[in-house]
Amino acid sequence: MATLGLIGSGNIGSTLARLAVDAGLDVVLSNSRGPETLADLVAELGPRARAATPAEAAAAGDWVVVSVPLKNYRQVPVEPTTGKIVLDTDNYYPERDGRIPELDAEEATTSELLQRHLPDAKVVKAFNNIFFRHLASLARPSGAPDRSALPIAGDDPEAKTSAAELLNLLGYDAVDAGTLADSWRFQRDTPAYVVPYAKNPQGLGISMDDPGASADAATLRAALAAAERPGS
Repeated sequence: MATLGLIGSGNIGSTLARLAVDAGLDVVLSNSRGPETLADLVAELGPRARAATPAEAAAAGDWVVVSVPLKNYRQVPVEPTTGKIVLDTDNYYPERDGRIPELDAEEATTSELLQRHLPDAKVVKAFNNIFFRHLASLARPSGAPDRSALPIAGDDPEAKTSAAELLNLLGYDAVDAGTLADSWRFQRDTPAYVVPYAKNPQGLGISMDDPGASADAATLRAALAAAERPGS
């Protein structure tokens, strides 16, 4: 069975781990604090899950999810990601990450920065535009009428195909939003960021208990098309 490796096991990472185990995948979790700190989560997930170091999680994964604060992206191990499909969930929050000149100037996207750091990996942007509780509650089987779609972006067509296969396993359709350079269309503060999946999109007053609202591929494509890049 295929394996999902997770570098970062916070809200998004742990949610993806639960979806992956439910889909029959093996999961290798890691974080910056050591495998022993993930004992409770591993016990909850059951025999398909184990904890490891970030390097070990990257080496084990058929897909590798990077879900760490953007300011720590340079800590992602390089060598174990060689040839791997790396799914980048990161968003840029200057108040947390500090100022990153390339992002402030719109000269790069977060995923392009990660791709530069991991030159021999195949980076695909995914899972960054949805609240983690909605990610958990909106997963549906393939063909379900209320199935939601998530955007992906990447420079390698085969990697995007594989990422779409993972999304399908986890309960989502995939919408191809273009290259890594195009991934700004679903970054923070764009119409495709959180809003399509929120029941209260006007004020984004998302309750921690809000199950979310489905957003099909057509809804997502319209949101992507409505994005306007700052300074353009």
